[in-house]
Amino acid sequence: MSAKQTLAGLPTWLKWAGVIVVALVLFKLVAWVLTTVLSLLFNVLLFAAVLAAVVFVARKFLSSSSGSSGSGW
Repeated sequence: MSAKQTLAGLPTWLKWAGVIVVALVLFKLVAWVLTTVLSLLFNVLLFAAVLAAVVFVARKFLSSSSGSSGSGW
């Protein structure tokens, strides 16, 4: 028995229910992938911002603790 014969024997309401279920599953999958990718991107950008802030504070602290010698801002 082929897939066409199987589908032909099903009632119309069951075919539509199947289409809706497949659409919901695909939507859920796409939403999960987008959420995961955006979350990862946000975490990477947050890490880069924190790292840049630490480097900035460290340079500021080291330049102020070395006295007034040097090129200073």
